[in-house]
Amino acid sequence: MKFSILTIFPKILDSYLNESIIKRATEKKIITVDFYDIRALSKDKHHKVDDTPYGGGPGMVMTPQPLHDTIMAAKKKNKGPVIFLTPHGKMLTHTVVKRLSKLNEIILLCGRYEGIDQRIRDTIIDEEISIGKYVLTGGELPAMIIIDAITRLLPGALGDENSAEEDSFTRKLKGKKEYPHYTKPAEFRGIKVPDVLISGDHKKIATWRQSKLS
Repeated sequence: MKFSILTIFPKILDSYLNESIIKRATEKKIITVDFYDIRALSKDKHHKVDDTPYGGGPGMVMTPQPLHDTIMAAKKKNKGPVIFLTPHGKMLTHTVVKRLSKLNEIILLCGRYEGIDQRIRDTIIDEEISIGKYVLTGGELPAMIIIDAITRLLPGALGDENSAEEDSFTRKLKGKKEYPHYTKPAEFRGIKVPDVLISGDHKKIATWRQSKLS
């Protein structure tokens, strides 16, 4: 899976991408992540990427030229859909993540300020996705959430291939909550692990876990 992130802060996600599952998936070439600096393609002499909105109002709006040129540059190497991260988009759910995980390439556009020029949204954005009905400083964190969620579903990304299928909200668990997890020691501060989990009876364990999902 190839991800292209379009942002004015191309180094903002470096630390997350270089740790844990995402790092291992990159090293195993399960995913690739590249960045396109929107500011670098601005034709303004000061590399400005925002301006005041027509009609007045607070804040600034990202201008169309650098956005258009950056998207076109990304499209030369990435044939996937252009997804704009915005609170006004379709809510990100496991169903959406699973659909996106079937693709080979995705372009993620990270907005800033009050938003982006509507002409970009109307002409070259394929889909708009929201991670929740609240406002963040920019689209970089939502982009990382999408990459993380998709990567978990890709073959070979997790150490245990059953982990993604058994996570909450998968089809197998039908959206119910996750069952309680315990690990060593068997007793901590006077609280013991349920006897069934250390019984070795896998059928009883499965039944107990299922009972905790209701």
